[in-house]
Amino acid sequence: MVSSSTFLLFAVASLALVLVPGPNHLYIAARGIAQGRAAGLASAFGVETGTLVHIAAAAAGLSYVVARSATLFNVIKWAGVAYLIYLGVRTLTGRQDLTAQRATPQPLRAIFLEGVIVNVLNPKVILFFLAFLPQFVDPEAGSVPLQIALLGGTLLILGLISDMIYAAGAGALGRRLRDRSGVLRYFSGIVYLGLGVATALSGRST
Repeated sequence: MVSSSTFLLFAVASLALVLVPGPNHLYIAARGIAQGRAAGLASAFGVETGTLVHIAAAAAGLSYVVARSATLFNVIKWAGVAYLIYLGVRTLTGRQDLTAQRATPQPLRAIFLEGVIVNVLNPKVILFFLAFLPQFVDPEAGSVPLQIALLGGTLLILGLISDMIYAAGAGALGRRLRDRSGVLRYFSGIVYLGLGVATALSGRST
């Protein structure tokens, strides 16, 4: 299996990566600000469940296939762009005020599933598991899929802790802005659209 020194190096590198604010953090923060801490946490668990899907795909070799196939990569990329744009437009064109949102909030299960979809359709995550994680895998140390599962699981745990911190902070900020429903709605919508545009402009580096 993975040596202790390699694992420690991977853990330190992963910690540095998850501490830097990224698209997942922005998405989770937008959710938390718009609908509270519970929604932020639901989106965080959804995002990391999506990471679990990527780990399984990497262990099975599917990430390599997708990253090497321009057609498959672009299908996933543009599906992700379309979904984020859809979320942004839906949020910006919604006419519910804050009182109505509190009365009929979006179910946490739906928020969780959105988080899963957003992360699964993120092409940058596929490239991450193709370019970064394999650097710490030693084919001579044992089963490669098991090594990927161990390293990916470590990244998932660190990412989840980071995501939960962002979710809690965003939920607290959302409470302070609860009387400014327009601000919350436009902030969330712009974040979704911005993430969609950023995904559309991202290219393949492999």
